[in-house]
Amino acid sequence: MKTLVASSIALALSAALTAPVLAQEQATEQAEQPQAQEKITVTGSRIARREESGAPIQVVDQEDLQIRGALTLGEILQELPSVGASLNGNGTAGTSHGSSTINLRNLGENRALVLVNGNRWVNGAGTRGFRDFVDLNTIPSAIVQSVEVLQDGATAIYGADAIAGVVNIQTYKDYVGTQAKAYYGQASEGDRESMNFDLLHGVDIGASNLMVALSYADQEPIYSQDRALTRVPLNGLAAGTAQGIFREADLAYLPYYESGGITRDPSVDGSNPDNWRAATGDDQYNRWDNNYVVGPLERTAVYAQWVQPFQDVTMRIEAMYNNRKSDQQFSPAPPVIQGSRGFVIANDARVNPFGVEFSGSDFRVLNFFDEVGPRVNAQDVDTMRFGIGFDGYVGATWTWDAFASYARNKAEFVSNNQLDLDRLALGLRACDTSGIAADVSDLAAGCTPVNLFNPLTAEMADYIRFQGRDQNESRQTHARINFSGPIAQLDAGEILVATGLEYRKEEGIDTPDSYINSDPRVNSYRATSSAPRDGTNGEYDLYEAYAEATVPLLTDAALAQDLELNLAARFSDYSTFGSTTNTKVGVLWRVNDDVMFRSNWAEGFRAPSILELFEGQRATFAPVNDPCSGNTGLPGCQGVPSGYVQADSQEPVTVGGNPDLQPETSDNFNIGMVWTPEAIEGFSVSLDYYDIEVTDTISTFGAQNLVNLCANTGRNCGVITRNSSGELVNIVDGPVNLNSTTTSGLDLLANYRFDNQHGRFDMTLNVSYLNEFEEASTLADGSERVVDLVGIARSREAFPELRSNFQLQWSQDDWSASYSWRHIGDTTETFEGQDYHIGSVVYHSASAGYDFGNGLRAKFGVNNIGDKQPPTSRTNLNINFDINTYNAIGRFYYTQLTYNF
Repeated sequence: MKTLVASSIALALSAALTAPVLAQEQATEQAEQPQAQEKITVTGSRIARREESGAPIQVVDQEDLQIRGALTLGEILQELPSVGASLNGNGTAGTSHGSSTINLRNLGENRALVLVNGNRWVNGAGTRGFRDFVDLNTIPSAIVQSVEVLQDGATAIYGADAIAGVVNIQTYKDYVGTQAKAYYGQASEGDRESMNFDLLHGVDIGASNLMVALSYADQEPIYSQDRALTRVPLNGLAAGTAQGIFREADLAYLPYYESGGITRDPSVDGSNPDNWRAATGDDQYNRWDNNYVVGPLERTAVYAQWVQPFQDVTMRIEAMYNNRKSDQQFSPAPPVIQGSRGFVIANDARVNPFGVEFSGSDFRVLNFFDEVGPRVNAQDVDTMRFGIGFDGYVGATWTWDAFASYARNKAEFVSNNQLDLDRLALGLRACDTSGIAADVSDLAAGCTPVNLFNPLTAEMADYIRFQGRDQNESRQTHARINFSGPIAQLDAGEILVATGLEYRKEEGIDTPDSYINSDPRVNSYRATSSAPRDGTNGEYDLYEAYAEATVPLLTDAALAQDLELNLAARFSDYSTFGSTTNTKVGVLWRVNDDVMFRSNWAEGFRAPSILELFEGQRATFAPVNDPCSGNTGLPGCQGVPSGYVQADSQEPVTVGGNPDLQPETSDNFNIGMVWTPEAIEGFSVSLDYYDIEVTDTISTFGAQNLVNLCANTGRNCGVITRNSSGELVNIVDGPVNLNSTTTSGLDLLANYRFDNQHGRFDMTLNVSYLNEFEEASTLADGSERVVDLVGIARSREAFPELRSNFQLQWSQDDWSASYSWRHIGDTTETFEGQDYHIGSVVYHSASAGYDFGNGLRAKFGVNNIGDKQPPTSRTNLNINFDINTYNAIGRFYYTQLTYNF
């Protein structure tokens, strides 16, 4: 195979090198031809040709995008059967922070490449840190004409990240006319109110075309208490109450005091000690009440495009601005007050009715700060992109195109209704600054004594309330140029090639709130209730060259209407890890007009992201038992003095990015067939088998596992630093290249379109069968544990054996209708050692439309007709269902009006 690949690549590169000369010769020979023949470039190939290639591509066209009345691309693409658990608007804790992703083949959102018109899109922002994948919510849906999903590895064609496949979003290339669209929808429970307004306008100005798109969408949340499934967490309520459970040994004189502490009922006056009682196991707090089941999302977008043809060249200029606002709502700040953290409640009647100081190491308050309000993490993300492209012909047979863009995602992440813990600590001291070594003059100015034994006053809540602000952004600079055309004529046809160069620079900046990261001055825990962290500032760039060739081997032969060989190679030189070359070999065999076979083998890679490489590091300590202590003969203990004995089990650890990471690599293989029987007009079916193996998977490992692995096997010792006496000086517990993932399965796609006296019918069946999904994890002793996840559900992801979609569209005269169902197969989850079966789920949806004939069309639809709720899950703590796999909205009604003029 390697010999074949080498020969194939040599041919492709030879073609690339001779292309300009041959192009000039062909241009001279064909100068008398009146015009070039129109060619197309399809996803999965850079070669311009007059017919589509045989790549396994699923096209989601404009009708498909409209069939469910979805307001975002993610809502449609995440329902494809080949897509696994993806980030969406569901949930609050551990969620997307407003992002939407596509997780092809369950391999992760950063292992699928998202393109727009064949060009890279900037990575997302708007979380605590930035993203290392594309946020689909930064792409305005109003400009999307279709989406092509290549379910094949395409690193040799498009570069890094295309391990699981490619999603190429095609926008309108030009547009003439005006289309206005208005949309309103609401769940049957009366929530998730959704509105959308789109305006698309295009006009020809001479030979030029100007297109402008405006879009606005607003989707309201669903709260946990408004769905039976999410009202109460299955894993139980939190210890504590809004009134507080107070534990302090000096309260033992009270006749009702018990070791569990004291509390009061909500309706009584806490300033009277007689109104308190012993706390019981029933004194609990539902901290997941008033959280989001589905979060709100507001998007505003403006897009403009100018297409200007010149004599031999067409120029395209595009500019876009997109704003996304989203937030997540949590419970009020949870318990933080402990004597061991330096908190004291003074013996002062303004803050304490019991006449004793609360301060010992056993002192603790289990309370939730209801009066401060629910914590709300809000994102405000601005996406800006400017691009300019040129394309044209060299003679009548060669095409070229060039494109350059600059894009930026800039976000502000605001943490509302957090606590200023130093202000809280000072307020609990009744504003007494004596004994505090640090300068707290800023805190003392306007200090309000804080009394936890009754509801906080507005002044108290305002004094301790804190709002944090993080800022982050991702930036991308991108430029490429491609040439495509024939280089030689064989008996079976022309050898077609494409060759090109590409440059890309990725940058990421994350600036955490400086006050959150400051040292506490009154308490000894934190400055605020938000977790401190270091920022990130990193970048890398790369230069790439590629060549691709299609070589016809047979044509019009017995059992081979066409037989062609497809070859590709890409050389990539990264500023971070060096260079890599990836290749691809494919065969396309058209037996006749009815039957076609295709097969591809491809190498792939994913470059380490800026987060994985440069995420701000943080020094900490972790308990580690050093295996080299007294045992220096182990493989990874060479150089450690023979008499070395570990002195302290708390060892220094650095967590964060790892600049020594290498790329993940993959081998992709697929084979499939397409049947388009001439006897059944409008019918086609394709069946494809895929097998993907990802090695050197980037993952974290843990400090103890790292030192064990190094000592026992000699692997990954570069992340461990020792001094001359053998003592551990530092362990870098960042991401490392350790594990591997293997997946295989089948994809079936069937289409049937026909017309009869009852109208036009269009049916599509899409099925994905997951045969294997094995994760191989390196253990601390160097051994490997392999787990097959097929049929397994775990936290926020599921691996059902079967997923499928079916949709039927009908139209006749002015009427139209559609019906669809989405099927997610059954799985099994394990919780506390016991297996639980999760049944399969089917969602049914339908719509009906009418064309009034004057440019106005109306549509009414119902999604999830049966009001199907997600299956209960115990492993998905607190929210009780898998937020990345299932739909929690329930039955949803919508109306859409479209007017063309």
